Amino acid sequence: MFLGVCGGIAAYKAPELTREFVRYDWEVEMALTQAAERFVSPLVVSTLSGKRVWLEKDFLSPEEGWKIPHINIAEWADITVIAPATASFLHKAAWGDASDLISAAILATRKPVLIFPAMNVFMWEHGAVRENARRCRDLGYQVFEPEEGFLACGYEGKGRLPSTEIIREEVFRALEPRKDMSGIRVLVTSGPTREAIDPVRFISNPSSGKMGLSLARTCWYRGAEVTMITGPVAESPSHGVRVINVISADDMYEAAMEEAPSHDIIVKAAAVGDFSPSSFSTSKIKRREGKPLVLEMVPNRDIAAALGASRRPGQFIVGFAAETEDPVENAMGKLRKKGLDLIVVNDVSGPEGAFGSDSNSVRIIGCEGVLSSVEGSKEDVAEAIWDVVARRRRERG
Repeated sequence: MFLGVCGGIAAYKAPELTREFVRYDWEVEMALTQAAERFVSPLVVSTLSGKRVWLEKDFLSPEEGWKIPHINIAEWADITVIAPATASFLHKAAWGDASDLISAAILATRKPVLIFPAMNVFMWEHGAVRENARRCRDLGYQVFEPEEGFLACGYEGKGRLPSTEIIREEVFRALEPRKDMSGIRVLVTSGPTREAIDPVRFISNPSSGKMGLSLARTCWYRGAEVTMITGPVAESPSHGVRVINVISADDMYEAAMEEAPSHDIIVKAAAVGDFSPSSFSTSKIKRREGKPLVLEMVPNRDIAAALGASRRPGQFIVGFAAETEDPVENAMGKLRKKGLDLIVVNDVSGPEGAFGSDSNSVRIIGCEGVLSSVEGSKEDVAEAIWDVVARRRRERG
């Protein structure tokens, strides 16, 4: 990666951004504009990246200029990220100005260029800056909108550099070689549901929602427009994914049935409660010494079956099954009964396939039987599922 840092106050985030990418074992070449050197120490970012930092004095200097850094870096880097990008940099990028190292490097690269502007809100709203941002997009650069919030200049509005996590996710998406889901709308259900007993108690399950989050994130990387309906989870929602929060199985049913018609692929990865109490106590149920509490449970509506029964032509539906015995046989029965295209089954009886784990071991099943067995991180499993979905959709035409 080539990381270019321009001279705005948000340059102070450069060390954090550098450390984030190094954490993923990336090689990071960095360059600071002359103004950026006033905001962040070259020694600090050089120490964090483990590489020398290119400075403006290197561009045409007798000592370093013969290395043609703007060409060599452009050819070496898989991606170029400018964060923060100033109004001055946008002007140079928009008009092909190659008068400094970073501006020259983006002219020489044929790889993705991601530009993250950060500046005063009134500067960002100025017509000249907006026009330069538009021209940059027309030239093929990805220019992202700043975030809104309190700015260092004392004003509040749009102008903040996006968080490190957002920049990282946009980089991952830009580098994803498979864009086989571009233009496809995907709906993922995720997490557990809670079925209330009284104001302070509920019945639920240990689902962490990590599998659903991995599915949403990885198909967004591959170009999809993603909506996720999720029950209560501790994990933060993925950047780029539209999130609908629900609590109960009934909530999830209503949300899924409302969203389903407008989506091309539906993946029902949520661990929805099969049963809920037949009645809800509006006051806390008191413990009576020595006497058991008896709850009558009634079945919840079957979301997967309802989606299968109401599917529109061309819609592709994937179910999940968590089993403790005869997993393949039970999953095949659910696949046929509920009208699904695929079902993903995992055995949750042991620690390796238990809820809440960062890894998973699954079998992907179609109407003809087991299509694939996958073991690894939940992101690895998610990628394998999307590979099968993409292949089956191509075969179906």
